[in-house]
Amino acid sequence: MLRVILKALVLVGCVSLASVSASAQEVVHALSGTVNNINLNAKTINVTTDDESGGTFSAMQDSKKPVEFDKVLRADATSADAFKEKGARVIVYYFGEGNVRTVVALRDLGPGPFTKSSGTVVKFDRGGHSLTIKDQTGTIESFRVTRNTVADTGEGAVEGFKFDPGKGDQVQILSVGMGGNATALFVNAM
Repeated sequence: MLRVILKALVLVGCVSLASVSASAQEVVHALSGTVNNINLNAKTINVTTDDESGGTFSAMQDSKKPVEFDKVLRADATSADAFKEKGARVIVYYFGEGNVRTVVALRDLGPGPFTKSSGTVVKFDRGGHSLTIKDQTGTIESFRVTRNTVADTGEGAVEGFKFDPGKGDQVQILSVGMGGNATALFVNAM
């Protein structure tokens, strides 16, 4: 009987340790903006963010730090220590909040031109890979959502085919292309 109780206690202890180590992972979020400065000595990157949240990020120092970062997004990004393009329009992958944020990686979006839109989700067609929003003036806009679309949600940054907004959700979108051919590059689900 004592042996059974001891095994149960060991099992409970293992489960507790596993849940503690899993919760120690940092969840990676994303935002869009333009790189202003890269300070190699201070190990910081300054970004003018589209959401106006401010933009000095510490560069991630410990590459072994456990982070929850979508594999598709990670594969299409450059690690913070290897990114060198001042003036680049980017998606910043980071963890932390407020003024204490650490950049994990960045994705250069290329030359553009880019369009910013915001509004309420009217329709999301998962199979057709399209997102339709209505802005505050009542204008309807539709965007293609691709695997390369990045969406920041309450649970972290996800690739476009994993994004699942609900009708009525507020979003901000950074897109490329015009009219019915606009492709969402970044969606901030607010």
